Amino acid sequence: MSRLGKLPIELPKGVSAEVAGGVVSVKGPKGELQLRLMPIVKVEIEAETVKVSVTNPADKAGRAAWGLFRSLIKNMVVGVSTGFTKQLEVNGVGYKVSGGGQKLNFSLGYSHPIDFPLPAGVSATVEGKLITLAGADKQLVGETAARIRRLRKPEPYKGKGIKYVEEVIRRKAGKTAASK
Repeated sequence: MSRLGKLPIELPKGVSAEVAGGVVSVKGPKGELQLRLMPIVKVEIEAETVKVSVTNPADKAGRAAWGLFRSLIKNMVVGVSTGFTKQLEVNGVGYKVSGGGQKLNFSLGYSHPIDFPLPAGVSATVEGKLITLAGADKQLVGETAARIRRLRKPEPYKGKGIKYVEEVIRRKAGKTAASK
């Protein structure tokens, strides 16, 4: 029995959910998200709660899908009610970011500037060297942040590059440490 999957999901005020044709739709103040269900997963919506179950709890794949789909639906409910954010920091001499809204412009030490269009559903605000991504879809916000970080990963000697705000860069000693 899935310990996580059997927990009900509480719907906050202003959030509604419905199941139709194997698709769960969740609507709220931040937008609408949809998720296609596997045939072994059942979703029941009561007054203020959503319950996830599986057709055969003895099946190993069914138990795995039970907890997975409960977590995915919970992330949808949180996303349409409060939203998700990721913060990135640009470190380095001459490294700059500008823009906001649906397009970011980077100057990261390459011979050319980089224009980064944001996908629909993700917005960005830039404050100095800090980028804040926001959106209702947790997976889309995280994937966009990872794609931005990939433009110039932080290097271990000086820490230059794009990193998550909460990320700790393990620093290496340079050549001077080896000669001593």
